[in-house]
Amino acid sequence: MNKRTFLFVAALVVIVISGHAKVKLPHIICDNMVIQQQTDARLWGWAQAGKEVKVTTSWNNETVKAKADRTGKWLVKVHTPAASYTPYSITFDDGDGIVTIQNVLAGEVWVCAGQSNMEMPVRGFGQCPVEGFNHHVLNAQNPNGVRSVKIPSVMSMTPLEDANCSWRECTPQNVIDFSATGYFFARLVNQALNIPIGLIEANKGGSRVESWLTKENLQKYTNDPTDSLEIVKRWPQWDYHRSLLWGNGTFNPILNYTVKGILYYQGCSNVGDPGNQYSDRLKLLVEQWRSQFALGEIPFYFVQIAPYHYDNINGDDGARLREQQFRASQMIPNSGLVCTNDAVYPYETTQIHPAQKQKVGERLAFLALNKTYGMSSVICQSPSYKEMTIKNDTVFVHFNDEFGGLSRFENIEGFEVAGADRVFHPAKAQHFWQPGGGKWDEALIVFSPEVKNPVAVRYCFRNFQLGNLANMGGLPLFPFRTDNW
Repeated sequence: MNKRTFLFVAALVVIVISGHAKVKLPHIICDNMVIQQQTDARLWGWAQAGKEVKVTTSWNNETVKAKADRTGKWLVKVHTPAASYTPYSITFDDGDGIVTIQNVLAGEVWVCAGQSNMEMPVRGFGQCPVEGFNHHVLNAQNPNGVRSVKIPSVMSMTPLEDANCSWRECTPQNVIDFSATGYFFARLVNQALNIPIGLIEANKGGSRVESWLTKENLQKYTNDPTDSLEIVKRWPQWDYHRSLLWGNGTFNPILNYTVKGILYYQGCSNVGDPGNQYSDRLKLLVEQWRSQFALGEIPFYFVQIAPYHYDNINGDDGARLREQQFRASQMIPNSGLVCTNDAVYPYETTQIHPAQKQKVGERLAFLALNKTYGMSSVICQSPSYKEMTIKNDTVFVHFNDEFGGLSRFENIEGFEVAGADRVFHPAKAQHFWQPGGGKWDEALIVFSPEVKNPVAVRYCFRNFQLGNLANMGGLPLFPFRTDNW
């Protein structure tokens, strides 16, 4: 056989082999993955149209089968074991070749969604450190405790079915690239439950709530463009603000994955939205994601945006967005909201990425441990405004979710009162007890020498204003206002 004939035959062999390629998996189904425990978890991929795909799991040696449809897609459900640190394998066979993934753990899988404060890694961003970095790196010694997969931030006009990603174990070398908020959440849940926690990081810095809505929801409920040219015209420079594209490219590839719940930290890019727009659209997004995951009313735990100057430290655009987030928490079933009013240092007025991410992640963990995992002794909810009464020049304020009391007796900061002129003045606040209903009724009395006939109270209702009142769990009071001005 001469050289030319040999090369021709070799090329034919390559063509024949490529025409009978082995089963293909999405990148997210790979070595080191965490699979949701004790459920019927979905596994999927592609094969030759009409091919039967056999999926065998090592934890029970059972095989389930599916036939690829005319486009080559297939999906199976496998019953998963209880969470443990035992490494498993899963084998996929379509008759043309076998693919096996190794070191699979059964545990709890959570999605980390939102914008840059969720995306911010343990290593931090440029000029934006994460507090305690060295200690967090040195303590990341358990590769089976927390694992993470980062979905690349990709824009697409059509929903994508795959993303170039891989699961990472938690080591001092790898942890620096994990979402800081997600990692601190997962680390605490792992410590409390002693089971593996998997994080799917599907987020994009600067994204708006509309960035994640589907074309159908955008057209039905918003005025945002859904045509590619109009989208670019609306946001020619700030591509991270674009609607539709990030959901298609960055979130859609994970929707077949079986997860426990969603963690969400977003809102800064929606500051300035009118009326109840943000809370209504966030509720819409949660309904959309729950429908797309098709796993029922999965938990949705999210983070209130932190104090930030927003070009005017005493303005209230940021405060109004926080108010919308609180409203959303009352509207969305099986949800919980984390307050971050105390998670910013006074010198971080112009820092959109505050350093105290451990507080944020662990407060999300408190919500999950209490509401999802039944640890009722964990205090997970911040106190919030309940009601007020006015007597002469003093306002008596009551709160929800104190869990036995408020944590500060003296030098309480953050309150303001206003009279009929709607001008707010810094106010003093102190505890007050009076007998009522067979027990002592506790209230906070709020007053200002400059306001003789108060009609309204506000607490930290400015873009950047730090209070210091918390409940017995150390969770800060949600900013609020009693007026609607």
